[in-house]
Amino acid sequence: MKILLAGGSGQLAQELQPILLSWGEVIAVDRTRLDLSQPESIRQAMAEIQPDLVVNAGAYTAVDKAESEPELANAINGIAPGILAEECEKLGASLIHFSTDYVFDGSHGSAYQETDSTNPLGSYGKSKLAGEEAIRKAGNRHIIIRTAWVYGNSGKGNFVKTMLRLGKEREEIRVVADQIGSPTWTGDLSAATSQIIPLLGQESFGTYQYTNSGVCSWYDFAIAIFEEAAQLGLPLKVQRVIPITTAEYPTPAKRPAFSVLSTVKISALLGTYPPHWRQGLRQMLAREVK
Repeated sequence: MKILLAGGSGQLAQELQPILLSWGEVIAVDRTRLDLSQPESIRQAMAEIQPDLVVNAGAYTAVDKAESEPELANAINGIAPGILAEECEKLGASLIHFSTDYVFDGSHGSAYQETDSTNPLGSYGKSKLAGEEAIRKAGNRHIIIRTAWVYGNSGKGNFVKTMLRLGKEREEIRVVADQIGSPTWTGDLSAATSQIIPLLGQESFGTYQYTNSGVCSWYDFAIAIFEEAAQLGLPLKVQRVIPITTAEYPTPAKRPAFSVLSTVKISALLGTYPPHWRQGLRQMLAREVK
């Protein structure tokens, strides 16, 4: 199998690349070879590589910046996935694409199902929803995986890396406590993606959701990061973590207050539930020590 991995320099793609090698040749491309903001670049790369499977781990992920760059966010997140899907249909190839909890508005009181109504709050969420819709319009040879609160060892600006950096620099850190979700380690998300590949087919194509199990607030997550990091002997200066409200930490983009995603559907497909988020965090931090 020839696998085209788009977004090759990102934190998810770097975790995916070695895992995908077990299924065949992996051609990981970054924006120098496949620029998701340029339709012709996408079509040219697809024509040259002629993949059997495309895994799109590329995205515009700057949630707040998207409010001032909606056209660029939409080009990468909204238009490009549809073009990838169209080219896959021409080749008889399959597409695995990653979407987000931000397609929902966070007003639910229980975990969101794949079939629940979407209502994104900001430009980033709107662009990701547009990408989902473009893929579905192009055909059915795809799997869309919505995920949330993603972090990995190769990421720079993810929440865990940010907390580790701030924890070394500051004695006191203020963290939002009224946004609830499920942190997701790229190691677990990548393993689940790999498990999907042999199941690709008409019965499995569609939209799924994958996060680590369990729920927490950003504040809870920060506390856990520092507890686990301290046990591993990572350098920390932080003494106090102060819970604050979203209103006390205004951002350009509005975020869903509750974005827990149901993973029942993907768990039924894979025959196993995702590991708990704290287990994923522990594994990620153990790698930071090495």
